[in-house]
Amino acid sequence: MDPAALAWLLSQLGPTTPADDLAARHTRLGSAREVALEVLAERRAALLAEPLRLVVDGVVTMDRTANLTGVERQIALLHAEPGPDDTPASDTTDMIESVPIRAVRRTR
Repeated sequence: MDPAALAWLLSQLGPTTPADDLAARHTRLGSAREVALEVLAERRAALLAEPLRLVVDGVVTMDRTANLTGVERQIALLHAEPGPDDTPASDTTDMIESVPIRAVRRTR
């Protein structure tokens, strides 16, 4: 994995994410975007495994629904944009098309 992909992954997942784990996942998955999606899916699953909201009347209220929403938004953004080492989609904007031109016969 090149340093640019590692820097992109750390910016997406946070600087405390172990670089060795990211490199092993990149070797297995082949794409930095796929690595980020896998890590975020694991974080989402961990949030869903625990109660999202805990209320003890008069003592404590803990609400993690905003954390879950944030992780899901980040996953949606990663699906929408390519990663630093993804191959660009074929660009068809610069295609040239030729059409034969024939004279029109006019009838009188």
